[in-house]
This record gives sequence, C-alpha cells and structure tokens, in this order.
Amino acid sequence: MRMLLRGAAALATLVTVGSLTSGAAAHPRPGQSEGTARVAPAAQIPEGVTAGVAVFDRATGTFTEQVNESARFRSASVVKLLLTLDFLWNRGPGYSVPAADRARLEPMLRSSDDDAADHYWSAYGGSAIIDRMTARLGLRDTAPPPPGYEGFWGYTALSARDTVTIYRYVLEKAPAPVRDFVMDNLRRSTRCSSTDHFDQHFGIAGSFDRPWAVKQGWSGRYGEQNCGPQGAAPAGNGTASGPAPRAAAGVDLTRPALHTTGTVGTDDRAVVAVLTLHPVGTPYGKAYTDIGRLTRSLNVPGATRPAGSWFGTWGESVNVRTGPATGDDRITRLPAGAEVLVGCQVRGQEVSVPPYTNDWWAYLPQYGGYMSNIYVSSPDNRLPDVPECAAARP
Repeated sequence: MRMLLRGAAALATLVTVGSLTSGAAAHPRPGQSEGTARVAPAAQIPEGVTAGVAVFDRATGTFTEQVNESARFRSASVVKLLLTLDFLWNRGPGYSVPAADRARLEPMLRSSDDDAADHYWSAYGGSAIIDRMTARLGLRDTAPPPPGYEGFWGYTALSARDTVTIYRYVLEKAPAPVRDFVMDNLRRSTRCSSTDHFDQHFGIAGSFDRPWAVKQGWSGRYGEQNCGPQGAAPAGNGTASGPAPRAAAGVDLTRPALHTTGTVGTDDRAVVAVLTLHPVGTPYGKAYTDIGRLTRSLNVPGATRPAGSWFGTWGESVNVRTGPATGDDRITRLPAGAEVLVGCQVRGQEVSVPPYTNDWWAYLPQYGGYMSNIYVSSPDNRLPDVPECAAARP
C-alpha cells in the first residue's frame, strides 16, 4: 500500500472549528506590534467554510488581515515549499541547482507535481524535514503528519501565520539564489496541475492581476478534473491509499481543503495565506468559488483587482476557447459551477443547448479566452452591464 501522499489532493489537516465570520479576530493597527491591537477584519468567509487567514504588508511591517491565523490546517501541497527549502538549505553562496533536481523542483513548485514531493520526502527523511524546517524558521504551529500517517507529506500541519513566516524567510532572509529560484518558479505557476489536472489558479491567482506568485494546495474527494487543452484524464481523485481519515491531534482529516498562498504586488509587497476547509461533498467548483470570494474580500496592499463582472456558471467541464466559436482551440475547461470574471462580450457562433440558443460569448480575461454565454448564470443572452468587446480577440 502506497504510503506517500499523492499530492495536491490530500485530505484536510485543519482545526475543527465553526464557520468564521468577519467579526472574528483581526489585525494590528498600523505602527503597533503584531498581535497587540485587533479590529474587525474585512474577510468575508462563505457560509459553511472554515478558514485561517493572514495577510502581511511588507511595506509597513503589519498584518492587514488575521482570522483564525494560528489554527492548524493540513498543508496539502503548500508543504512543498518546506521540502524545497530543506533541500536548498546551506548549499553555499555559489550553489546552483543540479539539473536532475531542477527537473523535479520546478514542476513541483509550478505545477504541484507529486512525484517530486514523494522523492524529496523519501530521500531526505520524511517527518524529519518538518522538524528541521520548524526549528530553522521558528514556525509556531507546524507539525509533522500524525502517527499512522508518517508517509503522507500533505498531512503536515500548517497555519496561516506560519505560512506568512515561510514566505518572509524566502523574501527577506534566504540567500539570493534560493529566493530567486523559489519565487521565479512560483511566479510561473501553471493553470493546470501536472498530477491530477486540477485548475490551480483559484484564490490569489484568480482574484488579482499580476504580479503575483502562488503555491496552492487542495485535498479531499473533489472528483475528477480535466484542466487543460487536451482534457486529459486525471491521475486520481485525491484519495491516497492508507489508513482511513480520522481526527488526529486536534485536526480534521475528513473535510476537503483548498488553500491559496503567495505574494501579491510589486516587490512582493503583500504575503497572503488563505487556508480553507469545506463541508464533505462540496464540489470543486463550489470550493473554487468560495475561496475566490473570500480572497477578493481581503485587504491586500499593493494588489490590483482586474476589471470586469463576476458571474456564476453552470454545466460540466465548460470549454474556454481562443475565440467565440466552437471550432476555436480549447484553452481549458472550467471546474463545474465555478464563478468567472467577465471582461466583455462579443457575438460569435450560435450555441444550442435545448431549449436555449445563444450567440453571445463572454471574454474571460483571467483565462485569456471565451466561453459561450449560454453557460453563464444570467436570464438574458446578452449579459447585463457588461460592455461589448472592441474586437473579437481583445
């Protein structure tokens, strides 16, 4: 039985708490030390979602958001940051990553490759990696996988505030070659994960214009995904072989998780960590939408929010294409029911889904492509308050 966690889709190591609202813990006032004064956060946490949130403004040295920031969540693929840093530790100022390791680390950071994480977890000590990095970085809430799950790297416990500490180490204390290697790869995050074909541009990547850098995580029974132009079948549905999920050391291993972490803005001004846990049975598109709404509600200094209007969608695996016609190349497929940003709309090929027909197409700037308006949750063929595109391909 395979004991190494198959990746970005593991089960959730989150503290079992009730759904948090915007009246929960908040952030220090500017000019005061971290954790001294708290006011109501801007975070809008969707009903049924448990969240741990921390947003740190590196320009002022203060948190702008803190909600349940010390709660332990299972890390899912966010732990790949620690696997990378452990491997690169004390390599010397002139060190360059060997080609064989670059071939593993780059897809692990960019596309959440799980085989690479399996390799480093096995080769460099498993839970000992977490112990080493916890001591090195001064992490307060991070812990190795619980007894019975030692081979599951994604069951590493992590909090929002510890996630901020990890990014601050990379940006402010790590040797320049390490900082540049890690951040360059996170800036090149691919839309589709390499292991299970999940769309990983949710949360930070879906809420703000570049520049941003992200390391995402997801875990649980979300069902199959087919992100990408070919719609390839995924490697699995996010369930690893091994002991049945259970509560362990105050963390919940049963509910599906979705995490978005990274930096936003020029010079990586804001460090953002949003860790979420969703009710059992939540579809991926629903979790994708909920973490997007939560992330967009946050006070993120330096962030640029894209222009457009947000709409819900319906239908399974709706195609996003390079142009407003079904014969145009497919860019990817949407997670079922995901909310999308529409920048403009244009008349194109008529699409029929009896009893409906529609020849309007929505341009989705964050995907760089078009979807038929017939799949947008709106009563009219032409979306209200959405301008017409100046050209077929803006």
